[in-house]
This record gives sequence, C-alpha cells and structure tokens, in this order.
Amino acid sequence: MERPRIRGYMKLLILHILKEKPLHGYAIMQELENRYGIPEPSAGAIYPILSELKRAGLLEVVGEGRREKKIYKVTEEGLKFLKENEEEVEKVLKIIEAHKEFSRLGGRELGKTLKELLEKMPELSESEKEKVKEAIEEFTRRIRLILIGGD
Repeated sequence: MERPRIRGYMKLLILHILKEKPLHGYAIMQELENRYGIPEPSAGAIYPILSELKRAGLLEVVGEGRREKKIYKVTEEGLKFLKENEEEVEKVLKIIEAHKEFSRLGGRELGKTLKELLEKMPELSESEKEKVKEAIEEFTRRIRLILIGGD
C-alpha cells in the first residue's frame, strides 16, 4: 500500500477509528465528524476508501448490523499497517487538532469570508480593492506579530 498522503490520511483515520471497535460506514462518518471535526464527511468519499482498504486486506466485513449495514473491522494486516505508519498517524492527529483549534478561533468564518471575497472580487471598485489590500496587510502583520510573540 502507498505511503499515506491526503487521501491516505483519511485511510489512516478510518483504520485508527476501527482499531478501537468494529463499526458500520455511517458510524465511521459520525466518528470522523465528532472526534476529528471533519465537517459532514460524505458517503461518496468514505465508502470508496472502505472498499479500497478491504481490497488491500487492511479491513474486513465482519457482519451486518441493523438494516443490513456492513460492519467493518481492522485486520491483523491493518494493525500492522497502522504500526508501520505510527508517525504518520500522530502527524495527522496533530494536524487535525490544529485545524479544530483554528476553526474554534474563527478559522471557518475566515474561510467563508475569503471565499465570499473571491466571488465578489470582480464587482469591487479599485477603491474597495485598495481597502481589502490594506485590511489583508494589517491582518497578516498582526498575526505575524502574535506568532513571534511581539503582540
């Protein structure tokens, strides 16, 4: 199996969750959202990863729950893969914690605002664009001062 990257990070998280106990796909999505703050993980993203992990022998279907939902469990090979990629798992968990904290501090709102700015950019006058430029420069200056402990 390839070395984890962005999609690989999701594979690691799913295996990490299933290491604790077998779950069905929807419960995995709930864990990704509740535990790691991944907003509304979609079935269209999760089920192909589950299928891929199953094909790779890293997890198996151990039965069906209510309403015929497949229950997934990590295999010995999956546990071995997690152990071999332990540093990557820790790295991903740290990144996720940083993202959760960033969101808590207003990062999600900042992202929405930047998206809105990009959408409205063609409609802005030169004067408004200059104000946006000044606001961005001030914002980045203040954040950098905080980062270096100067404010």
